[in-house]
Amino acid sequence: MTLRLFDTDTRTMRDFAPMVPGRASVYLCGATVQGEPHIGHVRSGVAFDVLRRWLLAHDYDVWFIRNVTDIDDKILTKAAEAGRPWWEWAATHERAFDRAYEQLGVLPPSAEPRATGHITQMIEMMQRLIDRGHAYASAGNVYFDVVSYPEYGKLSGHKIDDVHQGESAGEGKRDPRDFTLWKAAKPDEPHWPSPWGSGRPGWHLECSVMAEFYLGAEFDIHCGGMDLVFPHHENEIAQSKASGAGFARYWLHNGWVTLGGDKMSKSLGNVLSVPNMLTQVRAVELRFYLGSAHYRSMLEYSDKALFDAAQSYQRIEAFVYRALDRAGDIPVGKWTDGFAAALDDDLAVPKALAEIHRVVHEGNKALEAEAIDTARDLAGQVRAMLGILGTDPLDPHWCAQGDSSAALDALDVLVHAELDRRQAAREAKDWATADAVRARLQSAGIEVTDTANGPGWVLGAPQTGKAK
Repeated sequence: MTLRLFDTDTRTMRDFAPMVPGRASVYLCGATVQGEPHIGHVRSGVAFDVLRRWLLAHDYDVWFIRNVTDIDDKILTKAAEAGRPWWEWAATHERAFDRAYEQLGVLPPSAEPRATGHITQMIEMMQRLIDRGHAYASAGNVYFDVVSYPEYGKLSGHKIDDVHQGESAGEGKRDPRDFTLWKAAKPDEPHWPSPWGSGRPGWHLECSVMAEFYLGAEFDIHCGGMDLVFPHHENEIAQSKASGAGFARYWLHNGWVTLGGDKMSKSLGNVLSVPNMLTQVRAVELRFYLGSAHYRSMLEYSDKALFDAAQSYQRIEAFVYRALDRAGDIPVGKWTDGFAAALDDDLAVPKALAEIHRVVHEGNKALEAEAIDTARDLAGQVRAMLGILGTDPLDPHWCAQGDSSAALDALDVLVHAELDRRQAAREAKDWATADAVRARLQSAGIEVTDTANGPGWVLGAPQTGKAK
């Protein structure tokens, strides 16, 4: 099958046909490094890491750019409130985001440019826009003339008369619908020289410039959260195309992480930081949870949903380790046709996970039947599929974190001690003790299976408590 993606711009499913055969160019709007990363921030990183891995699996040479916004009103405000230099505040939280991405197994981008590193290119684009009649300078500011671009609003569906940029009126702005490309310098704020006076760039300008600088005037895919469709991505399209660039050919947007139906944000006070989440579940389980829903859908957070996802992953993981213990090694195999069909259908991860669980079920049956070679092959398929989702338990990344095999080995020793006690009770016809052992294991999320070769166990859904 051909990879098909839902394009926000056309609101249709489209076959992916790269501009350059054999190469896929992708730009992802990265973090505004104003504070600690929460799971709402990093969902896009996980979702589009799956896209990148699937493109690589299709043998594309993937050019993947993820920017860092290191100059912004929010950064300046929060740094000032904390009494710290803006650049130090931004750098500190940039490192926090890097750490979160690394912990969750997100592949590092081909390049990760900072906005402050591309001021020269921003000035060049603004000059092109002014020369073409799409921007104007006033009182040291530079604004984009929205009415001058007839296709404005196409991506978001906004009508020109209903546009509200969500920014201050601005000195010298001719029309409240216009948006800021360059902000005139203010006392005690960072600024750079320009032909229109010292100042700093507007948020929208930086992504247009960095995408063009690293991927060219036209490239394949632009990704980001659905909250960026308007005004950020609408404004990116306007300024890039008005300056003469073809810009992105496909637009992909991921849904929010919500809490009580509201978008997770600092303003709502419902932030779930990545460091805090990693005290609840392992990094691989958090990644599995964040990537388990379709990327375009909302992901409603609850402790139960998180722990259920962690338990689901543990059941898959337990099969892989059981097969490894019996077979001695599990080489990475090939994903199934059902898995490929699911991901080729706009990265339909829920369908892909259903296929993984089907293979795990067959694998556990093979282990019970002592069909070790079959179980080994099936576990290799599971590894291949989990590898695309970034959660292969035997991947060195997760093994290096020490949160897979050692924990399961220790758990296996403890569970088998309980199973031996249960078996002794059954042989003595002490059914009350045998049932009590089984009930205790089930309450801890461990399902006991009785087979012709003796009792076995697999991680299941707990009655209460955490997933670890």
